Amino acid sequence: QVQLVESGGGLVQAGGSLTLSCVPSERTFSTYAMGWFRQAPGEEREFVAAITWRNGKKSYGDSVKGRFAISRDGPANTLYLAMNNLKAEDTAIYYCAATGYSRSDYQLFAGTSYGYWGQGTQVTVSS
Repeated sequence: QVQLVESGGGLVQAGGSLTLSCVPSERTFSTYAMGWFRQAPGEEREFVAAITWRNGKKSYGDSVKGRFAISRDGPANTLYLAMNNLKAEDTAIYYCAATGYSRSDYQLFAGTSYGYWGQGTQVTVSS
């Protein structure tokens, strides 16, 4: 079973930046797309961003557009999320997700489209 390992979370002041990383435990994992989701206490899981592995097509949730950037390093099979101009409302546990199956752009917004998930990394933004 492939595991996803996130890193890079932490405590940052509002207006600051953090970059999250995610690596599959198996380097040979055949990835169609990977994404980031987040969940704040008492809130539902929220789509943050996704990227298709072959052509690098990117999608973002409305709340992070213009501030967050998703990217991947294909040969290293690593996913990144660069978060800039962080706000207190960005505080959440951030989860990396992956799918090896072809999905439509619309489907990538849904957590149910991903078969693999990481344990999550905490991001806390102080105001």
